[in-house]
Amino acid sequence: MEVEFDDPGFVRDPYPGLDVLRRRGPVSWHEPTGMWVAASHAAAGAVLRDRRLGRFWRDREPAAVWEPFNLLHRHQMMENEPPVHTRLRSLVAQAFGRGHVERLRPAVAAEAAALVRAAGTEFDLLAEVAEPLAVTVIAELLGVPAADRHLLRPWSAAIVRMYEVSRTPEQETAALRACREFAAYLADLAAKRRAEPRDDLISHLVAVRDGSDRLSGEELVASAILLLNAGHEASVNALGGGMVALLRHPGQLARLRADRTLTGTAGEEMIRYDPPLHMFVRTAAAPVEIAGVTIPAGGQVAALLGAANRDPGVFTEPDGFDVGRDPNPHLGFGAGLHFCLGAPLARIELQAGLTALLDHAPALALAAEPVHRPTFVLRAYTEIRLTTR
Repeated sequence: MEVEFDDPGFVRDPYPGLDVLRRRGPVSWHEPTGMWVAASHAAAGAVLRDRRLGRFWRDREPAAVWEPFNLLHRHQMMENEPPVHTRLRSLVAQAFGRGHVERLRPAVAAEAAALVRAAGTEFDLLAEVAEPLAVTVIAELLGVPAADRHLLRPWSAAIVRMYEVSRTPEQETAALRACREFAAYLADLAAKRRAEPRDDLISHLVAVRDGSDRLSGEELVASAILLLNAGHEASVNALGGGMVALLRHPGQLARLRADRTLTGTAGEEMIRYDPPLHMFVRTAAAPVEIAGVTIPAGGQVAALLGAANRDPGVFTEPDGFDVGRDPNPHLGFGAGLHFCLGAPLARIELQAGLTALLDHAPALALAAEPVHRPTFVLRAYTEIRLTTR
């Protein structure tokens, strides 16, 4: 029987199904999606690194309907290959790398601690800690005014639903509306920062140059939205899924409490064990052989990151959760040319959230069974109730 990525049982716990695909072979044909899937660590890594496999954006049709969505993706570095990708990533990295991430480290720790203290003795980890922390951090980085930050998460959540294997017409309509509103908001913010620059990422994206080159208005908006969406979704879901995993392994939780030097490796294990992004699709520009299977020109192949991260050929006891796992060559942040630009910030945020929760609650535990969001590509929960009693 074929593994169905939208089957409710698979979505709740994809790992047995991913194990089936990995046992079938490093690369195999997946009939329901019409793609090859790379399920071993080596094959998924090869898909992510091989430059003959890329992201070649094609506007969604009908173009007149989908233009708001197409506009944001046509100019994203994630949806392009060199030389366009090289130029966009270089320009964004110049602004992103100007000390913005490190300057936020104390503020992220303080914000995480404040949110956890305010949450009380029983709370929803997502709604009361992970989501407001992610919004505050990425908004502070970009320079979004505090009064507008409540707009960001709903826009981001609506847009990323488009990346799932299946969607409803209502979700598509909501995504288009979010694309229009989000783009208009950021274009207006960029205009304000152009007139009155500040020490934030939007101001630096407005000003950044590479020789005589600079980001166009559309490229700036697309780049900012990519950073916002990735920052929200990955950070919220990494902390949420990671804490569920940790709390379901009380021996590892006790080990981490006893040795806080393991916080860094614990964060990496959270991303390996239950990664927030499960599938990254590439298209073959020419015939490419991966693990003995030839992907024809124009064919699509998906790197299954959750399967790769539990490859027994790479990870000892791959289905176990080990806060001290080292080395831990997980693919949770991708690999190769499209390796996540925001990985350093995501690590800071994950470790800050974890530290704040451990500091606040010696008796931290799940108060109820976490509620899964019915999505596979972006793996997430909708509610994670915790108790400190």
